[in-house]
Amino acid sequence: MSSDIPGTPGHSDGAPGRGRPRSSEADRAILAAAIGLLGERGLAAMSIEEVAARAGVGKATIYRRWPSKGLLALDAFVVSFRAEQPLPDTGTLRGDLLAALRTWVHAVTSGSAGRLLASLIGEAQHDPELHGAWRDRVLQPLRAQHRIMLERGVARGEIPATVDFDVVLDLFFGAAQHRLLLGHLPMTDAFIESIVDVILTGIEVGPGFRDGREFDRPARQS
Repeated sequence: MSSDIPGTPGHSDGAPGRGRPRSSEADRAILAAAIGLLGERGLAAMSIEEVAARAGVGKATIYRRWPSKGLLALDAFVVSFRAEQPLPDTGTLRGDLLAALRTWVHAVTSGSAGRLLASLIGEAQHDPELHGAWRDRVLQPLRAQHRIMLERGVARGEIPATVDFDVVLDLFFGAAQHRLLLGHLPMTDAFIESIVDVILTGIEVGPGFRDGREFDRPARQS
């Protein structure tokens, strides 16, 4: 029996089960223990032994589900982080982009999520398995969700259909992640508005004029 927790190895892509069936209760206990320890100590200091002790399971139970500490940390992060990233629908593309980026910034600055996110990104650079899991479980689902905002903007006539969505999403996430990872400047609301306005201005003066049409800029929102 597979885990019913999205993002865990047994949920959709696990190998055929061997031995005792998977326990969703054990999965939840392990993930809760992992997220607690990650918040207290960070990825580098967390150990599988500590997770097992806090969750009340054996180490073998964890390793059957997650072959590495990094993959366990990733799934613990995904469970909590995705729930904090709903798809906004404000009625305008600018409003949606502002709401989405404000939500992301709040999530990574109001608790331990930012430190864990930075640790996972760093760990993924030299762990191919974690790198692939990060792309499949975090990056691609979040980008797919945010593409919906751009598609709605096209449908409303706010931006042209020729816009390269991937470039827009790279710019949208990239600037904030740059400040998160380097910590050289704060992620203020003025910074968030600047990102959104630079992106929208670039869309308007670039692809928006290629077919001879000019697209009105959405009214500025606070």
